[in-house]
Amino acid sequence: MTQRVLEWATSRLRAGESIALASVISAQGSVPGKPGAHMAITDSEVYGTIGGAGLEMKVMAHLREILVTKKGRVETYQLHKEGGGLSGTPLNSLCGGILTVAMEFIEPMPHILLAGGGHCAQAIADASASLSWSISVLDIRPEYASVELWPDAQERIVMKPEEFLSGETVESLSRFSHIMLLGHDWAIDETLLIGLLQRSEGRPRIGCIGSRSKWKAFEKSAIDAGISQKLIDSVICPIGVNIGAESPQEIAIAVLAQIIADVKGVEPGAPNWRD
Repeated sequence: MTQRVLEWATSRLRAGESIALASVISAQGSVPGKPGAHMAITDSEVYGTIGGAGLEMKVMAHLREILVTKKGRVETYQLHKEGGGLSGTPLNSLCGGILTVAMEFIEPMPHILLAGGGHCAQAIADASASLSWSISVLDIRPEYASVELWPDAQERIVMKPEEFLSGETVESLSRFSHIMLLGHDWAIDETLLIGLLQRSEGRPRIGCIGSRSKWKAFEKSAIDAGISQKLIDSVICPIGVNIGAESPQEIAIAVLAQIIADVKGVEPGAPNWRD
């Protein structure tokens, strides 16, 4: 059962969903779940078991809290009708044992779709390799999305923007954490931007390389297409933390720093105090 739970959890992470995972790490006396038992949940699904009954209901409630707070915990549960002075969370149970469960929040690793396979995209891919992030590439030019240029890419997509968008939904796009619009032609980026926003519910996060004037033109086109201002404002343009980056390699570092801050929910440049 352990392997199946972990495989299920991994599949949900690959689909871009966060999970909360419970693992029984120790047990004393008569308990329904033994060490090594696992249960994982997403916002909408539950898989596996750590023993059932009131224990499982309590653990599931704690896992749902963890999905919100993103902070794991280790909890000891008393399977006694009354606490009786023992340490841990008492449950209304007659089993009589004590069980310790580790609960953790697991967020999917970033999976970036690089829409445009040019120099900046290649630099972003090279820089992200040491972080073990996943990369996919989309380009209308076959030579810029080839297996030779992108041997480690999860997906190599050679399509026009309209063709790509026609096969995508809110759900399918969620496999990407971020989509970076890096096309060689502004019209390609604009078409992708509007199509992605029409299919967006805040995920994946969209970023666009370009100037202030380019973004103003894109913003007007998005408004004309009926996109809400709230969604438009969610787009990162220009991409990358402002470090004065000029070369593709410097831009890549700035972009990765911005994605790390986005994933961790911090404001780039804010003090990172360590007590």
